[in-house]
Amino acid sequence: MNINSYRTIWISDLHLGSTQCQADVLLDFLKFNDSDKLYLVGDIIDFWALSKKMYWPRDHNTVIQKLLRKARHDTQIIYIPGNHDENVRDYDSYVFGDITVKNSDIHTTASGKRFLIVHGDEYDTIAKYHRWIAKLGSEGYDLLLEFNRYLRMIRRLLGIQSQFSLAAFVKFKVKNAVQFISDYEESIVNTLRDEGVDGVICGHIHHAEMKDIGGFQYINTGDFVESCTAIVEHHNGSLELVNWHKTETALDYEPLKVNLHNP
Repeated sequence: MNINSYRTIWISDLHLGSTQCQADVLLDFLKFNDSDKLYLVGDIIDFWALSKKMYWPRDHNTVIQKLLRKARHDTQIIYIPGNHDENVRDYDSYVFGDITVKNSDIHTTASGKRFLIVHGDEYDTIAKYHRWIAKLGSEGYDLLLEFNRYLRMIRRLLGIQSQFSLAAFVKFKVKNAVQFISDYEESIVNTLRDEGVDGVICGHIHHAEMKDIGGFQYINTGDFVESCTAIVEHHNGSLELVNWHKTETALDYEPLKVNLHNP
């Protein structure tokens, strides 16, 4: 399979250190996709999960090594910490192994559009002001993902290759969860609309999305625990939301929503 080359790649919510991380799919993505710049948009290492149980398999270590290798070979990597790795925010502007930590950043596309890059928990009122509720919700979500992990194994044994996520199914069947996603999107857009940027690229809620909200571009990278999605910038400045997953025979690349052309 050929290597895809992009100007910029954004990935978030890897949750290394948790059993929910799909590290095998992530490694495949990193192997077959290169870029001049790579943004790690928060919740890269799940310190919440590690504080409850030490879990660090070999492929999680391989992910770190792969990222460090990319940084050594001229990929500019910027790490934007999230709420699950919030301790890293204390090291704003530090450089670790050629990876630069920034609590937020402004990225200008090849076509001149300016995007604020943040994890996004700063605009989630539950995560910001009701931390215990956020942690309780996170534990319930983790249980769904753990069950989904075993369900995914069974589906593979049965030869079913579709990417079904129980957590995503529940999320979109529960009215309050759907409303939370809508409220989150509106909150972040309304807060940033007058900040002199054309849009925002974030993560946090594990719901990949690209949409125009009143002339402001809202873009969410998704995650690598459920959907295995990323945002990429082509060399002409157009942005695309992609899904990456592995079958038994080959790696399949599927565009979810194609080409947010900057008008």
